[in-house]
Amino acid sequence: MDKPAFLITIDTEGDNLWQNNDNIATKNTHFLPRFQALCEKYAFKPVYLTNYEMALDPAYVEFACHVISRNAGEVGMHLHAWNSPPLTPLTDDDYRHKPYLIEYPNNQMHEKVDYMTKLLEDTFQTRILSHRAGRWAFNEYYASLLLEYGYQVDCSVTPGVNWQYSLGSPQGKGGTDYRYFPSQSYFIDPKNIAQPGLSTLLEIPMSIKYKHSTLINTFKTSYYKLRGQCHSLSVSWLRPSRKNLYQMKKIIDFSLAEGHDYLEFMLHSPEFMPGGSPTFITKKDIEVLYLDLEKLFFWLKKLVIGKTLSEFYLDKIMHNEKN
Repeated sequence: MDKPAFLITIDTEGDNLWQNNDNIATKNTHFLPRFQALCEKYAFKPVYLTNYEMALDPAYVEFACHVISRNAGEVGMHLHAWNSPPLTPLTDDDYRHKPYLIEYPNNQMHEKVDYMTKLLEDTFQTRILSHRAGRWAFNEYYASLLLEYGYQVDCSVTPGVNWQYSLGSPQGKGGTDYRYFPSQSYFIDPKNIAQPGLSTLLEIPMSIKYKHSTLINTFKTSYYKLRGQCHSLSVSWLRPSRKNLYQMKKIIDFSLAEGHDYLEFMLHSPEFMPGGSPTFITKKDIEVLYLDLEKLFFWLKKLVIGKTLSEFYLDKIMHNEKN
C-alpha cells in the first residue's frame, strides 16, 4: 500500500437514538445522498454499518443498493442489541438502558448475530464482511461469532477508552475497557482480542489520540490510583463534533507520523440531519459540518487513498502473503 487508506465508517442507525424511547424513526436516510456525493467527489468510499431499523427502511435500502452496485461504498453490520430480533428483554426498560450485546446470554448473542447477518445479506444481496459493535462493546465470544459467520473486519476497538463507566444493564459491568489495546490494525487472537493472533478477523481500531502528553497522562494515572479511582484519559477522535477541524488534522498528523497504514473516520448517520443528534441540531450546524468535511477531504486527498473496510482487508492479506 503506497498511501495510507482513508476508511470512512458511518454507524447507520435511527434518528436521535440518544433519546430513551422505542419510537425510532429513520428520516436521516434522506440526508445520506449529500454525504455520499461529497465522498465520491474525493474518491472516498463510505462503509455504512447498518442496524436493524435502517435495514427495514425501503428508501435506505434503495440508496445503499445503488452505492453497492457502483462499488462506491460498502454495507456492514451494526447491532443494537436492545432492538435487534429476536427480542428478549434483559432489563426493565431496554430502550432506556440500551444494554450491550455482550451482556446477553451466549445463545441470545448468537441468535441476534445470526438474524442480523441473514437480514442484511438477504436485503442487500451481498456478503456482509464488516462489523462494528453497538455501543463499542466487544469480547472474545462476540469475535468467535463474527468468525463463524465469515466476517473479515471488525472496527469496534477504541484505543485508550474505557467504556466500563458507561452502563448498559444497571446490573452489568459496563462496556469494554480498551485502554491497553493496539492502536494499529491487527488480526486478532480469538482467545484474547486485545492482542494479535492467527485468526482471519482483522481488527481496525478507531483513529484516536490522547489529548495530553505522556507525562501529563502518567501523572493523572498515578493520581487516580492514589485516590483508588480508575478513569479513562482524555482522547480526541477522528470524527466531527462541530468546529473541530484543527483537532482532526492533528489526529491525522499524529497517526501518519506513527506509521499507521490507515485513518479511520466515523460519524453516525443521524448526525447528517438537523436535529438527528445532540451535536448537530440546526440547519446551520449541518452547513458547518459540511464546510469542515469539505476542507478536511480536500486536505486529505493527496495524502490517502479511499477504501472500504473489505478492500483494506484484501490489501492486508496480499501484503502478508508477499512477506
